[in-house]
Amino acid sequence: MAQRVTAAIGLGSNVGDPDAVLAAAVHALGALADVRLLAVSRLYATDPVGVTDQAEFRNAVVLLDVPAGPDPQTGAIALLVALKSLERSFGRLDRGRWGPREIDLDLLLFGDDHVSVERPEEARSADPAKAPRPLEVPHVLARERLFVLVPLADVVPDATPPGWDETVAAARDRVAVIERPDAVRAIASWDPAGGYWRPLA
Repeated sequence: MAQRVTAAIGLGSNVGDPDAVLAAAVHALGALADVRLLAVSRLYATDPVGVTDQAEFRNAVVLLDVPAGPDPQTGAIALLVALKSLERSFGRLDRGRWGPREIDLDLLLFGDDHVSVERPEEARSADPAKAPRPLEVPHVLARERLFVLVPLADVVPDATPPGWDETVAAARDRVAVIERPDAVRAIASWDPAGGYWRPLA
């Protein structure tokens, strides 16, 4: 039987109707070939980072059961190629680092593996500054970004990703002391039966 791993994918959007975009993205991720949707975090409204003169973002994290591949590098690259293909199908335009996004799909975790591998052409960014960067999993910025850590802690609070010396929940609590308390605000939960975001009361 082929080996499987659990992958965590970060979702983000702040162009058009981000709530609807991320709901559609959850469905699209769950519909990928040989992939099973395991969990969906709450939906968060988050302050933009880096370039602050833009609309607030919506962020979430999903857990997927995916093929491990013959080795972690091959498996992670195969998943990354699928994510980039989905981004293109959602009409993503590359406006430079930290800019507005129709959709962002980031590979945050791939099982318990640390991966550092050159990206194939179909998984590279159109941004020349980012194109040569290797795929690094766990995502290199995940540990310091509250908009990643808060939804990630919804689905794997007790996980200690490879290379970390703290759990996801501990990292969330540490960074929450540094950033403004309202920088990441839960606004909805995923209704698995209906397949949509249910606003929080």
